[in-house]
Amino acid sequence: MPAAKPRFLTFTRIGFAARGLMYALVAYLTLRLGRPEDAGGALAYLGSGAGRAVLAVMALGFAAYGVWRLADAGLDLEGRGREWKDLAVRAGGAGSGVIHLGLALTAAKLALGWSHGGGGSSRKAEGGAAMALHLPLGDWLLLLAAAACAGAAVGQCVKAARRRFVRHLRPDVRERWWVLAAGCAGYAARGAVFAAVAWLLFRSGTDRSPSEAGGLGDALRSLSGPLRFAVASGLGIFGMYCLIEAWFRVLPDPAFKDRLKQAARR
Repeated sequence: MPAAKPRFLTFTRIGFAARGLMYALVAYLTLRLGRPEDAGGALAYLGSGAGRAVLAVMALGFAAYGVWRLADAGLDLEGRGREWKDLAVRAGGAGSGVIHLGLALTAAKLALGWSHGGGGSSRKAEGGAAMALHLPLGDWLLLLAAAACAGAAVGQCVKAARRRFVRHLRPDVRERWWVLAAGCAGYAARGAVFAAVAWLLFRSGTDRSPSEAGGLGDALRSLSGPLRFAVASGLGIFGMYCLIEAWFRVLPDPAFKDRLKQAARR
């Protein structure tokens, strides 16, 4: 049993690397093939031949990454604290965990040869917007979602400007220029994507039009040529930063049983 914990953390690191490959694919499809895609569409690009074996490994990595994110959110593995700002960050981590468990399922299906239906985050965003608009004050719900995405955009840009991303890396690499460059460019690009998604949700709410909502692929398509090139390039660089994290990030041992016992005593 002692070997189980390091093995889980190894798969978590594979999850960071899988995340990096996914962002690199999004950038490649946008820049090279002129096909802005969401995460599911990027994974579907690997859904044939030897790509299925890669998807199988990515599925395991995404699953471990998702579980680790949820454990961090619930058990505070990285010692963020219990202030409201810390709880907000942990809640965002939980959301990331759920998303990556979904990506694990998508990658596993594609690895098994199941077809990808297409639409991905775009279809989900439109469906969610349509559902919201059928509720009382549904347009205000969409505007609230737009505000949340705008807040996330600001948070990503602040993380880039203040270099907050390095706090989780090994001390010996935190000031390396290539780490700082990849992190700053990558998080700034993610901030731009969140801002574009916020704009799409805002338009969907103000126009009461579900079709105007969208996800990652729609956000990239909504940008003008030079800006799309810059943001897609930044996402590719963020993919490289995820590979840096896969190797150099400090991952606290979950020690699930011990953490749960500690949480129960609080």
